[in-house]
Formats: sequence, C-alpha cells, structure tokens
Amino acid sequence: MENGESIRGPFCWSTYQTDSAEDTHTHISSLSLSLSLLLFLSSFLFFLGCVWGVGKREKIKENNAMAVTQRGICLCFAVVLMLFVGVLASVRNEQDVSVSRKMKAESSMNSTMAAKAEVVAEALSKHAVDNPDEIASMVEMSTRNSTERRKLGYFSCGTGNPIDDCWRCDGNWHKNRKRLADCGIGFGRNAIGGRDGRFYVVTDPRDDDPVNPKPGTLRHAVIQDKPLWIVFKRDMVIQLKQELIVNSFKTIDGRGANVHIANGGCITIQFVTNVIIHGLHVHDCKPTGNAMVRSSPTHYGWRTVADGDAISIFGSSHIWIDHNSLSHCADGLVDAVMGSTAITISNNHMTHHNEVCLYSIFQ
Repeated sequence: MENGESIRGPFCWSTYQTDSAEDTHTHISSLSLSLSLLLFLSSFLFFLGCVWGVGKREKIKENNAMAVTQRGICLCFAVVLMLFVGVLASVRNEQDVSVSRKMKAESSMNSTMAAKAEVVAEALSKHAVDNPDEIASMVEMSTRNSTERRKLGYFSCGTGNPIDDCWRCDGNWHKNRKRLADCGIGFGRNAIGGRDGRFYVVTDPRDDDPVNPKPGTLRHAVIQDKPLWIVFKRDMVIQLKQELIVNSFKTIDGRGANVHIANGGCITIQFVTNVIIHGLHVHDCKPTGNAMVRSSPTHYGWRTVADGDAISIFGSSHIWIDHNSLSHCADGLVDAVMGSTAITISNNHMTHHNEVCLYSIFQ
C-alpha cells in the first residue's frame, strides 16, 4: 500500500502511514536547526559590525557621547536578536516533539486496526460452512418435525415453527429467557448472544449523548465488552441520535414489551460476533453520521454518514435476526456485507419497502 493511501469503509475513514514519515520528521528537524544557526550567525556578525563602526568613530571623536550611545544600541539589538533565536529554537523543538508523538500514536493506531482486520478475516474464514447443503437440510428437517407435532393438536403446543416451538411451549419462558439462544437454526444456529452473561434491564428510552451514554439506556448496554442479555422494563420508543453500534456477545430481547427503534439512527453490527436481535420494531430509520459515536467502554470515534438501514451487518459472524418488524427505512432493511457469515434471518415481518435485503456473504 502506498504512503498516505486511504482505507475507506462504509462508515469510517482511516489513513495508513508508512515509516517514511520518520524521514520527513528528521528533515523538518534538520531544517529548523539550520535556520536557527543561520539567524544566530547573522546576529553575531551584525553585532561585530556595530562594534567595529563605533570603535572607528571613537578614534576620531573620543569624547563624542553619541558613539557610546550607538554602541549601547547595537549591543541591545544584538542581545534581542540572540534571545529571539533562542526562543525560536525552543518552539521548533517543542513542535518537533509534538509531531513525533503524533506520528507514533498514528502508527500505533494503524497497527492496531490492521491487526484487527486480520483477526476478523481469519475468524470469518473459520466460521464459513464447508457444506451449505447440509445446513439447508437441517433447517428443512426441523421445520418438517415441527409441522408434524402441530398435527397432534391438543397433545402438543407445536405451532409448526421450530423456533417458536423451542421456547414458547414453556409457560414460564420469561423466567428462562436465555433458552432462546438454543433455538436457532440455519447458518446462525450457533450464535449465543449474551447467553453467558448477566441480564441488563433498559429503563431509559433516551439517547442524549452517543459518546457518553447514560446507564440504563440501550446504547449503554450494547457497547459493553462483557456478554449481556438485554431486556426492557416497559414499552418504549427509542429515537437514536446516531447509529447504535452493537458489541460482541449481546442479545437484545424485546419479548414481553413493545419496543420501537424509530425516527433516527438504527442498528449497526460491525466487526463483531455472536449477536441476537429478537422481538423489536425497527422502522423509519434515517441516515445519520458525521459525528462521534462510542462503540465500546474504551473507544469512540468519528463516523461518516450511515445509509439508514434498519440493521446493517458488516464483516461479522454468528448473527441471528429473529421475530422483528422492519419497515420504512431510508435504505435497506437488512444488509449483510463485507464477508459476513454464519447468519440466520428468520421470522421477520418486512413491509413498506422496495430494497429489503442486501447480501454479500461467504455462505
């Protein structure tokens, strides 16, 4: 990759900088030092010229007070020039140190991003399925079995939907919500979401600050580094100021509440794994961006304009989107791109839209 070449994703920009920046920094430092020495020599020669001229006048007019005055003026002027050169050299040195630190920080950030991209690429390749037909056969068999159970009528709670039959038959499902993680089918059947973490109850529908979200909000829940099973205390409408960037090992479980994400930014699943989104109403999503947005407790960054998808899956794996209502968005309803793999999109109600789904995946 050439020096200074930009790497563009759909939501952010970054710049790759090679080691030639250090050569540029060395050149700037050498130039600053040369300029300082040149000014110092000029001021010193000017001072000698003044002294020589005043001395010559003193031989002609020894008692002339004007000669003494001229010597004093020359001496003061030379001192001021020397002080100016010293201050200039100090400022140049501080600027050089600042440039050096900035270049080291950029180099470290670019190295981290490159390493993360390599890890993501390796993970996506690992999670790709060798035999897609086998997975399709498993889905068909699950559906057929569930349909046969429905024929038992009174003796079965079966609906004919293998996912629903997996958890709805439990009358106390609300006390065993995490059973949902075992009900997946298809390529995303191994997505566990936040099964191994604690429950997080969303109590506040507001989204006042995308950089510093308040505890109790949906944004504060999804950016956490640890696994979480996210539920909602009551019905609510969440209007996001910016796209909602979901971290790995999260389940957003809207069962038992009427939860709408609408009239603002919507959901982004980017370079993460193991996410389950179930039982939400996502609609009227709008393009957002050109703003700072937090993606984890330790990181926030500048996001360019998002497309306005209901759910955008970008370079991610083990994702399950189930039983959601999606409609009226500025771009697509579900996009799965940039090599995303191990995904199941099931039982979603998609309406009032022309460009429903965009897929560019491994399997």
